[in-house]
Amino acid sequence: MLHPNFPVPLQLMGSTLDFHDLQMGQVVEIGEMTVQNTSLNHPGGSLGYRLTWQGLSVSYISDTEHVLGALDPHVLALANQADVLIYDATYTDAEYHDQQSSKVGWGHSTWQEAVKIAQAAEVGQLVLFHHDPLHDDLFLDGIGAEAQRAYPQTIVAQEGLSITLKPDHQPVIQAPEFLPNISTLNE
Repeated sequence: MLHPNFPVPLQLMGSTLDFHDLQMGQVVEIGEMTVQNTSLNHPGGSLGYRLTWQGLSVSYISDTEHVLGALDPHVLALANQADVLIYDATYTDAEYHDQQSSKVGWGHSTWQEAVKIAQAAEVGQLVLFHHDPLHDDLFLDGIGAEAQRAYPQTIVAQEGLSITLKPDHQPVIQAPEFLPNISTLNE
């Protein structure tokens, strides 16, 4: 295991790579895009990002564990009124707090916490991702349905999903034709 690119060593990546060290909280301008970052709650460290371009914003919160009993102020700052929030929803609350196999301290969050962040930050579209590999498509469809009841602007990420942001701040979501609904694979 070679950190941080395991399992693919940099020598096998087929491109020219330029690396730039970012300071925590540093704002970077890349052309017309503004990139913000903050630290996330994950063993070994992790960063969350917010990309803003022409008034449109996407927040990417991967590898984070929610703060028990509170909303993480770092996550809230990046998510605040984002058009799209992509959030680590690896577990359900039941799995996270399970007495026999608790996930507390593993560095990942739940879809229920994602909904709380989305509501508090008033995001336009919540995308649940970073799925537990033990969750099959039917299970993810169930999570998606429950999450949509709690926050209607929620979708579950799937392979090939595309989201286009438009100036009216209404994202256009396209699922791949071969996966119109995740659960149809199991029918």
